[in-house]
Amino acid sequence: MFTVSAFQKAYSGKRVLVLGHTGFKGAWLSLWLAQMGADLAGFSKDMPSEPCLFKVLNLKKKMRHDTGDIRNHNQLAKVFRAFKPEIVFHLAAQPIVRTAYREPKLTFDTNSGGTVNVLECIRQSPTVKAAVIITSDKCYENYGINRGYREDDRLGGEDPYSASKACAEIAFSAYFRSYFFQKLSPMIATARAGNVIGGGDWASDRIVPDCVRAWSSGKVAMIRSPHSTRPWQHVLEPVSGYLWLGACLLQKKSGLTGSSFNFGPRHHASRDVKSLVDLFLSFWGAGSWNYIPSNGKKEARLLKLSPRKTAETLFWKTALSFADTVKFTALWYQKYYSKKIDMTEFSLGQIESYIQKARNQELPWAGGVSYDRWRSAQTVENYS
Repeated sequence: MFTVSAFQKAYSGKRVLVLGHTGFKGAWLSLWLAQMGADLAGFSKDMPSEPCLFKVLNLKKKMRHDTGDIRNHNQLAKVFRAFKPEIVFHLAAQPIVRTAYREPKLTFDTNSGGTVNVLECIRQSPTVKAAVIITSDKCYENYGINRGYREDDRLGGEDPYSASKACAEIAFSAYFRSYFFQKLSPMIATARAGNVIGGGDWASDRIVPDCVRAWSSGKVAMIRSPHSTRPWQHVLEPVSGYLWLGACLLQKKSGLTGSSFNFGPRHHASRDVKSLVDLFLSFWGAGSWNYIPSNGKKEARLLKLSPRKTAETLFWKTALSFADTVKFTALWYQKYYSKKIDMTEFSLGQIESYIQKARNQELPWAGGVSYDRWRSAQTVENYS
């Protein structure tokens, strides 16, 4: 029996369009939405990797699957006209920092121009009631400060990927203040999260996929920045946040439209790359890693978000410990490479386990407790 979360009824029977549905987070989001009974469609350029989570989960049988480029406004508008979505989740992006160094124009055209195309399609749509625009924690101008970045901190970025995400946020703000501020306008917000791990990610130049590829073939994993510190979170954490934010927007909760929200763990949860890799290896069972220089491409040593606004406004926080996050991830890959289990059912089981952990902690989105009771129990100093 699949546990019913608080946003179950928000999506059952609703026409939901996921942009970037073949990607890592997009596939997990699509699986969860399909399980809740959404009338689901997706639009993506291609399968981003081989293997690909979208294929592993056999999602093509659970949703309408459209292929196209987010940079092409006509292709995107055609999908909006045909499907008539009620809510849109925009995750389509060029997501790799090192790829952005090699292909900056592609990155800006996709992440900035593509977001403008999405906003324009929403503006022209008579059916869209709500939209969640997913950007990145890297949209902030990173000064290496120890406190978590807050939603009203300066946007920016000295590398192409970070700057492209900051541009997407600026475009969102301009569209909201110009077109989506009226009473009958779609409810629209941005979500910022980063350093997500979990089963089914095979992207290049990411720590966990790089380790999995190496260790599953008996090779040594090469790690570029072992001392870089990040607030690691399991993919189901931000996905639950996106779903909860979308449900609240559909319900027209006040104070949300036009806003941005950070989704991530509290300030004490950050770990360096070495800690992540060593713990993952302890769950994986066998393997080794070596340090390899990053060839001069700068990557931030320290980057973390403050989820305080999200906790106070949406009553959301992460549900998994760092150890649980890594264990969930390692177990998924172990099951996949064993080739002895239905990965769709196993993935749904992980969603079920995650919901139950959130419910045990009385998180409102999981139906664990009322808003007022949860809010009264929080200590805001943990959300600096």
